[in-house]
Amino acid sequence: QINRVNMNKNKLELCACTMVWNQARAMKEWVIYHAWLGVEKWYIYDNNSDDEIDDVVRELEVKGYNINRVVWPWIKSQEAGFSHCSLRAKEECKWVGFFDVDEFFYLREMKQNALISTVGNLSNSIAEIRTGCLNFGPSELRTHPRNGVSVGYTCRLRTPERHKSIVRPDLLHASLLNVVHHFELKEGFGSLNMPQSVAVINHYKYQVWEIFKAKFFRRVATYVVDWKEDANIGSKDRAPGLGTEAIEPSDWRLRFCEVWDTRLKDFLLSNFADQETGLLPWERSSK
Repeated sequence: QINRVNMNKNKLELCACTMVWNQARAMKEWVIYHAWLGVEKWYIYDNNSDDEIDDVVRELEVKGYNINRVVWPWIKSQEAGFSHCSLRAKEECKWVGFFDVDEFFYLREMKQNALISTVGNLSNSIAEIRTGCLNFGPSELRTHPRNGVSVGYTCRLRTPERHKSIVRPDLLHASLLNVVHHFELKEGFGSLNMPQSVAVINHYKYQVWEIFKAKFFRRVATYVVDWKEDANIGSKDRAPGLGTEAIEPSDWRLRFCEVWDTRLKDFLLSNFADQETGLLPWERSSK
C-alpha cells in the first residue's frame, strides 16, 4: 500500500484517451469541456486522419492543453490502441478515461473539476468506473450545429446503452485485455457502476446524415469490412433499421428521438457562453 501511494504521488489525477479519424471539428469542444471537468492530459490516437487535426492540436496546445498525439495507422484496432494507451498513461496518470470525442460526461453536480473530484474520492479497491451512455439522435437537425454537439443535439433514446470506463492503469490485468468499453482488472480489484442519477455520458451517436455517414462507415469497419456487406446485421455498431444501404432515410432527422433532454445544453449556454457575443469557448478562434 505504501509503495502504491508513493508511485502515484507525482502522477496526474485524471487523463483521457481516445481514437479519432477526421474528428478535428469535434476535438476542441470535447477537450475544452472535459478540461473544465478536471481532465489534465489527453492521449489522441490518430487513425489516419486527413483533416485539420494538426491545426486543432496546435491551437489547443497554444491555449495550454496537454495533448499527446499518437499516430496509430492500423484500422480495426481500437482495442490494441487502448491497450497501448494504458501502458503509456500508466507512468503519468492515476486514472484514464477511455471514451470518444462525441461522448460528454454529465454529472448531477455540474461544477468545475466535478469529474476529477469523483474519481479522487473513490476507495483504493476500485480500479474501474463504468458510466452508462445515453444515445442522442439528429434531433430534427438538417445541418451540423455550428455551436457544437453538446448544444445542438437534444433528443435521445430513453434507455442507456453500453458504458464507457475510467480505469486505474496500474491495476489492469497484465494481459491488458479490453473490449473498448472496459478492461480486465487485477485480481482483488473491482469496478463501480455509476448510478444514472449521479453521472451519465451524453453520446452524440446519431448525428446529421453528412457526419453520421462518414463516422458510421469507419465504426462498422471494426467488425464489418464494409457497411454495405450483408454481415453482422444485428450488431449494435450498425444503426438500427439502416440496413446495408448508404442512403439517407427520408426520416433520418426524426429518428432515435424518444426524450428531449436539454440539461447539458442549458447548462453550457448559461455558464460557458460569452455574455457579449454568445459564443462558446470552442467557437472562439485563438487568432
